[in-house]
Amino acid sequence: MVTYRVGDILLPATGNLAADSGKSIFLEESYKQQGNLKTFRWEIPYAYIVELNECPEIPRPNAAVNEAPEASEETAQQPGVLEFKNRPA
Repeated sequence: MVTYRVGDILLPATGNLAADSGKSIFLEESYKQQGNLKTFRWEIPYAYIVELNECPEIPRPNAAVNEAPEASEETAQQPGVLEFKNRPA
């Protein structure tokens, strides 16, 4: 989960961390719409990020209903805070 600032507003965002360019992160979310798998990806610059936490993985829309996501005990017990590659001071 990411909390980021847009002007005077703090917004939460949840998605899979798709990429980290060193200046911003890219979150990705997949969903089904009218039977087609769609992907939404957005960029959040480091300067706007207030908090970045790792959450247990949730099942993706293309996963079978009876498949359980594999998560390590460490991740399942307590989410950690992720480190940025090049966080500005």
